[in-house]
Amino acid sequence: MTAPTPIYVTQPFLPDLAEFQPYLEQIWSNKILTNGGPFHQQLEKALCEHLGVEHIALFTNGTLALVTALQALRITGEVITTPYSFVATAHSLLWNGIKPVFVDIDPQTLNLDPRRIEAAITPQTTAILPVHCYGHPCDVDAIQKIADNYNLKVIYDAAHAFGVQTTPGTSVLRFGDLSVLSFHATKVFNTFEGGAIVCPDAIAKQRIDHLKNFGFVDEVTVVAPGINGKMSELNASFGLLQLKHIDIAMVRRAAIDARYRAALADVPGLRCVRDAGQAVANHSYFPILIEPDFPLSRDALYQRLREQNIFARRYFYPLISDFPMYRGLPSAAPGNLPVASEIARKVLCLPIYPALSDADQDRVVAQIRACA
Repeated sequence: MTAPTPIYVTQPFLPDLAEFQPYLEQIWSNKILTNGGPFHQQLEKALCEHLGVEHIALFTNGTLALVTALQALRITGEVITTPYSFVATAHSLLWNGIKPVFVDIDPQTLNLDPRRIEAAITPQTTAILPVHCYGHPCDVDAIQKIADNYNLKVIYDAAHAFGVQTTPGTSVLRFGDLSVLSFHATKVFNTFEGGAIVCPDAIAKQRIDHLKNFGFVDEVTVVAPGINGKMSELNASFGLLQLKHIDIAMVRRAAIDARYRAALADVPGLRCVRDAGQAVANHSYFPILIEPDFPLSRDALYQRLREQNIFARRYFYPLISDFPMYRGLPSAAPGNLPVASEIARKVLCLPIYPALSDADQDRVVAQIRACA
């Protein structure tokens, strides 16, 4: 018997290859591959217009953007962050010699819980690094109020939050001192691989641009111990092509999200995670929570789906705080993170991407309902 066609948790959106050919021809013609070439400059401008922000610095990936954002603000000591994220969030702190301090998450939004932040602040605390998990905005007003009271910087890991607006016309990327995007292949908007830092002003962007290019100001002047974080012309050109299709991709993601919610609403023991009330969502993930009254455990359901060639993912399990380089920290103790620990045991992200057909989505739903 032939195995069913695999359905993965995500799949990169790729326009028709013929659409990319003119961009490649231009690169081959002008022979500019990197160092802030014409496509790089065009993409920065186009993203500012599309996202409704003033300044963007493109990077080769989101992790280097996080590392550089911390450098740009000269963050040291301790930084409060979430255990419920991809490991790059905390790894960027360690790479800068900064101690992560984990704080529990809100049980509804699954974002860093502002009510828990103040108790974790010490004289060594210099910043807060929250994550807009699944593209659902953090409580930006509450976090900013705490930061202002304690003179802390705020850097948002906005890897999931491309195109998200808190209120009509207001990008979630406009909050905090800096926001960091990922354009990895699995994201809503991708440049094959890439990332960016959203900057509040031209001075911040200039410092970040220096840091991502070895600290060079000109060919004989180096002003900072920078790294090589520049986005190539190949990636930038692909980003420009992707922007032409992003609105259609977002509409399709919204439709898939709505179909899941309608199809799973009456399944006992299964809860679809709600958004955070944002005006514009990007539907970057579709997380469900498997409660104790569902007939199967989360891991049993995960395995059952895999047996049917449906590859859901347990985002985010284990918690960052459970990994060996972090679990010795006092803030990583499970007793300090009861909500995050519980959610990590329950969560399962279902397939969602623009090319997911209704028939394949129905396959996913049918397998889940068959277990209920």
